[in-house]
Amino acid sequence: MKPHSKFGIAGAIIAVVIALSLTSQSGIQQSHPVESSSDTLRIGYFPNINHAQAVIGLGNGDFQKALGDVKIETQVFNAGPSAIEALFANRIDVTYVGPNPTINGYIKSEGQDLRIIAGASSGGAVFIIRNDSGISTTQDFAGKKFASPQLGNTQDVALRAYLLKNGYKTSENGGNVQVIPAKNADIVTMMIKKDIEGAWVPEPWGAKLVKEANGKIFVDERDLWPDGKFVTTLIAVRSDYLQSHPVIIKKFLEAHVDETIWINNNSEDAIKIFNEQNEKLTGKKIPVDELKEAFSRMEITYDPVKSSLYKSADDAYNLGFLGDKKPDLSNIFDLKLLDEVLQEKNLAKIP
Repeated sequence: MKPHSKFGIAGAIIAVVIALSLTSQSGIQQSHPVESSSDTLRIGYFPNINHAQAVIGLGNGDFQKALGDVKIETQVFNAGPSAIEALFANRIDVTYVGPNPTINGYIKSEGQDLRIIAGASSGGAVFIIRNDSGISTTQDFAGKKFASPQLGNTQDVALRAYLLKNGYKTSENGGNVQVIPAKNADIVTMMIKKDIEGAWVPEPWGAKLVKEANGKIFVDERDLWPDGKFVTTLIAVRSDYLQSHPVIIKKFLEAHVDETIWINNNSEDAIKIFNEQNEKLTGKKIPVDELKEAFSRMEITYDPVKSSLYKSADDAYNLGFLGDKKPDLSNIFDLKLLDEVLQEKNLAKIP
């Protein structure tokens, strides 16, 4: 088996994310949809470091070896809403995805159509400010402009919750701090041009802002969570596929756990292989020093850090992003098969 490594809130705007899910295109690499069958598993994932198990294990054939005669089809996405849309449209069966789109998909389907069956990463999000921004403490935020990757996404909610906790309202709510949604690559340019004072971003964009945009870490989000753990990527499955193909899903989870363990025990090789496979998906390599720094602030794990997902949903609700009724997420997790896999491997069950 190959690469588990210590490369070591979520909530969302239902209207925005659902709208995005209906319009966004599904990724840089698409496979033609095939009909799901008993010997086929269609897997979605992103070319991101917090999807390292999928990038490495699907790229080098580890997952296919583990699933044997089960045919694996893959689809690569750029955004969570499009992955959840594909899940609901029966174009994929399971996907690596962030907590926000998962929560929204669960709410949209009234808790019926998806379940979280494992985690994939924890940590790996930072609030970067320019060294010349004039910001020394949170008391210096008034009149400043900050960016996040997408309105209502995980980092956007984190930034807005942090501002609110420190006594600031955003401009659209009558406050004096502006939050600008922008693509991660555009955020780098905005920082370099001094159009913004800072940004709350996922890795490796935090490392890139430090190296290329005169940035420094103002908040490592791990410091805001108990034991420094909060979910950034998890695995969601269609409920009907989970019910009809538990053996296949269990084999998939075995491969995921093995890949996680390998990554954590072989970090140097994992970084190298990840970069090679990621280049095949995106056409670009990430500078090794940025990649190492990024992975140092996150953990590749199969633990979905359940408490952090509930807290993140609460934060989003308190910000007014989840409507008038607090969502009931009591059945969003189904970790039975993961616990079976862990028990068979003599690993601790998920609490």
